[in-house]
Amino acid sequence: MPYLLRHTVLPLVAVLAITGCNATSAPIEKSSSATETRYEMVLKSEVNWEHLNPARGDKSPSAGTLWGDRNGRQATGYLLKPTDGFSSPPHIHNVSYRGVVISGLIHNDDPDAAKMWMPAGSFWTQPKGEVHVTAAKGDNTLAYIEIEEGPYLVWPAIQAFDNGERPVNVDQSNIVWLDGSTINWLPHNDSENKLEIAYLWGEPNGDQHYGALIKLPAGFNGKLVSEGESLRAIVIKGQPEYQSPDQQQSNNLTPGSYFGADGSSEHKISSNSTTETILYLRTNKMLRIE
Repeated sequence: MPYLLRHTVLPLVAVLAITGCNATSAPIEKSSSATETRYEMVLKSEVNWEHLNPARGDKSPSAGTLWGDRNGRQATGYLLKPTDGFSSPPHIHNVSYRGVVISGLIHNDDPDAAKMWMPAGSFWTQPKGEVHVTAAKGDNTLAYIEIEEGPYLVWPAIQAFDNGERPVNVDQSNIVWLDGSTINWLPHNDSENKLEIAYLWGEPNGDQHYGALIKLPAGFNGKLVSEGESLRAIVIKGQPEYQSPDQQQSNNLTPGSYFGADGSSEHKISSNSTTETILYLRTNKMLRIE
């Protein structure tokens, strides 16, 4: 795997080349019954906020878990909410993480690097053991952070080590969106308002987890079908209406809200007539839009 340089904001096509995504793989047949599926949903207004790094108290950004457990051993997704002007001291983490900017501006880089502010919709990764600083600009900065295993800890820079991974910063302007002319499970639509997907990490043609952004156009009204063992979905943009089979009515999801399921699942989603919806999705099988 070629090394990726920290100081360059990379086009997402480079990430696709590295991960070897096969974007045109067909959906995999459903292997479990709907009765085995467990659905869950967390509205952003329901998030329980706490200090990300308790040792720093009020100087630490706030964090709110959406799924999993940051203090446990399992994979976890949570929201990061730093204050305007926040800048961390140089530090490392014991685990690698991925991040997607939801609002505001985030900088994440080597301590001596010039500021590269990533706006909403941008994606970055931070390898464990690498010294870095994280900074924020904006009164309502929010990001989604995901780890493959916990616990998530902050260690001093003096304990730095090289685990072989290299960081990636992808500005939202460099995200490569694919539509139905390339992805055979997306409806093909030649208009400007079309369904699109951008693969961020992993390989969607295998059984391992992968992550992607999916764009639902304004006025979309349909169903997201997952054949995976699990689906985790976070609203990055828009305020879609959402309903799972175990809900009697739909819910309005603001950016930072989460829905998911363990087991093959179906999720009704609709965008309003004027605003597109962007979701970050994590699953381990191909998806379907109906």
